[in-house]
Amino acid sequence: MDFIINILYQAIGLYSILLIIYIFMSWVPNSRESSIGRFLERICDPYLEPFRKFIPPFGMIDISPIVAILVLNLARSGLAQLSFYV
Repeated sequence: MDFIINILYQAIGLYSILLIIYIFMSWVPNSRESSIGRFLERICDPYLEPFRKFIPPFGMIDISPIVAILVLNLARSGLAQLSFYV
């Protein structure tokens, strides 16, 4: 059981890093049209869409990715606590 929790813990950490890269790519012109940008879009957008529906952007700033990363970190903390008790 601890092995599965560790795999999920690492996967959530990797996904958080991919989200951060995807967010930074929005600051660079035409980077999302690259093959890496399209790959990250296919992976990250399905997770970010529910947050974008509930959290409107403030002017030109979209804070929904920040909330999405916080939720991932909460899930990761929960897994760490779960592995402590298992």
